Amino acid sequence: MPTGIRSHSALASALRLLSVAALAGSIVASPALAADETKPDDLLRDYIHYVRIARYDLAQSNAQALLDRLAAPFGKADAATAMPLSGKGGLVELIERSGELARFEEAASRGSRVGEIENVSSLLLRAYERGKLEQARNADEIAGSIQMLLGTARQRLVARERLAEAGEYATPQLLKALIDRQNPALRAEAFQILVDMGRQSLAPLQAALLKIEPGFQEVIISALSEIPSSTSLPFLYEVRATTSVDKVRAAAERAIVKLDGKVRTDIDAAELHRLLAERYLREDDGLVMFPGEDRQLLWDFNPQIGLVMTSIDTKLFNEAVAMRLSERSLTLDAQNLDAVSLWVAANLLREAQTPEGYTNPAYPASRRDAMFYAVAAGPAVSQRVLARGLDRRDTLLARRAIEALQRTTGARGLATGIGTRRPLVEALRYPNRRVQFDAALVMAGAQPTESFDGSERVVPILASAATNPGARTAVVLSSDLERGNSLAANLRTAGFNVLPVARSMTDIESDIAAAPTIELVITALSGDASAALAADLRARPKTSATPLVAIVSSQAEPELSLKFKGDRLTRLVREGAEPAQIAEAVRTLVDDVSGGTIAGDDAAIYQTRALAALRDLAISSGTVFNVMDAAMPLVASLNTASGSVRLRTADVLSLINDARVQQALMDAALAAQPADMIPLMNRVTDSAKRFGNRLTERQISKLRTLANTGSDQQATAVAALIGALNLPNISAVPMIINPDPAKN
Repeated sequence: MPTGIRSHSALASALRLLSVAALAGSIVASPALAADETKPDDLLRDYIHYVRIARYDLAQSNAQALLDRLAAPFGKADAATAMPLSGKGGLVELIERSGELARFEEAASRGSRVGEIENVSSLLLRAYERGKLEQARNADEIAGSIQMLLGTARQRLVARERLAEAGEYATPQLLKALIDRQNPALRAEAFQILVDMGRQSLAPLQAALLKIEPGFQEVIISALSEIPSSTSLPFLYEVRATTSVDKVRAAAERAIVKLDGKVRTDIDAAELHRLLAERYLREDDGLVMFPGEDRQLLWDFNPQIGLVMTSIDTKLFNEAVAMRLSERSLTLDAQNLDAVSLWVAANLLREAQTPEGYTNPAYPASRRDAMFYAVAAGPAVSQRVLARGLDRRDTLLARRAIEALQRTTGARGLATGIGTRRPLVEALRYPNRRVQFDAALVMAGAQPTESFDGSERVVPILASAATNPGARTAVVLSSDLERGNSLAANLRTAGFNVLPVARSMTDIESDIAAAPTIELVITALSGDASAALAADLRARPKTSATPLVAIVSSQAEPELSLKFKGDRLTRLVREGAEPAQIAEAVRTLVDDVSGGTIAGDDAAIYQTRALAALRDLAISSGTVFNVMDAAMPLVASLNTASGSVRLRTADVLSLINDARVQQALMDAALAAQPADMIPLMNRVTDSAKRFGNRLTERQISKLRTLANTGSDQQATAVAALIGALNLPNISAVPMIINPDPAKN
């Protein structure tokens, strides 16, 4: 047996063997048992025993050996030979027939709070719970439970408990029982169980209601009316509006009154479907049936075979349902622009959140990518999608909406908004550099002819993208300043500009106000202070979409995990985590929330696009955007930029009519290496041709010297500048009549 895996029963046997061997006068070492020869019963029993006596090293070994017999994600055994979670020979059967169920649950619960065995204990408990769910959801188990509904009182009680545990998974067979005309007793039992299951029955019954024959619609309507939920209203209103059967219409109206107080005339089924879709896209509480699980169920109804369930990744469930409901809304009212924008938004989110390699059962591969529908819908829809992204503080959605606008909008499109809202203008103040850059590039490309509120921000944002797109500012808050300084040092190493470490946001108000954007907040505070800080961040316009990494104690973590459940902007890290773990939490959160750091190719693309946009604006000489607002940042970057970026920067500067700009270009050319001097000198010449001589006497004096030195190519570039400057006190005649440069 491997080191650390010691069954106390196996140990006793070994001792007995040693005793017998000693009496015989020859002690023979017993060969170690292989891990797979140890009975699972012994591993389970010994795990429980060693947890209870606090021998956590041995508890760890036995638990791990038991887990190793399971398939992923709990163990590492091959799926074909692994111990199943449920069924004959499975983990659930092992635990429940051992007589140790209560002791196992107690040991696993205790172990989950002990650092040395936290992971294995949590995995064992989750594997058991998953096995129980699999067992309850097994189709044969469900069929057997439904048959037990016609048995004794004890059998009916057990059957109801099992079906309630199966939940949604039991509804296809329960619906078949509900519409079985040959078995009224079973129909009555199925009806009551579906009602008792509450919200677990809603989606399957709603899916069936719209497609089942009228004779059974009344039964389903009756069941839905007994389950208090507004999610049934869109389906009831649709049946009321589309049925040709008076009894069905009357039943639908009675159900609506029971659920909502009255039948409304100011709203229709199309709008109700859209409003329900909004709730799914907002991820309202109570709409996901199995929030702690990796998979959810989508429902359809086929009149020939009944209810059809489709399993889908939980991360994509809300978007899938929102898209389905939007499609139902558009089927009833094709002119509903809000439903179109909701579908487009959900589809963009679906695409962004789909795991690599995952085949989405709700979105067949035959459909085009999400951007196709976004651009086809036009700028009015994209503006609505952008507004949704800004309101949700969903940076990725906002960026995809701006991308669609970039492809479809012109000067007139910039004025398109939603009532009095102008989402693209709002995006210029959104607390994320990528969104600001993207919005400014769209506006610059459209080249509007009329000024608008916020237009003054476009050129400075483009200047920032052109000169330092990867600048990142972080805030570190800690009740222990030494700990805070350590975190700040790690962030600086990662490339962040870190504001002074403080205990609260109010301590650095002026520093925050001066920063262009805040890309990250990281905290090491108490649990209550962390929760209060998160609320403060979201209330501030500048940090409302800023990622927050909160380092919290193990005591505060459970409560904060519940508080921040579903909060995409916040990541918790347990106190004591290594710097590498904190860095990984920062990286993954920033990637998820804002598309990651602007660096490498990303930064180069932003610089290239921003410089091209500024050049186009300077050439157009429009009155809305003043390129002079970018002049000084661009001048400053001449000293740090290199290669093509430096030349593109000089191109823009050569188009700006300002003496300081021309002089800065000239200084850059004079200070450049010979290979860089000529192209920079050519940009000074371009400036001189457009705006005349704006150089200083000092610079002109240096030109005289340069004209008589260097290669022919350099001398010609200098001569071209002299000619463009049209200087009265410098003549080409001496150079013509005396070709010796030393004598001129």
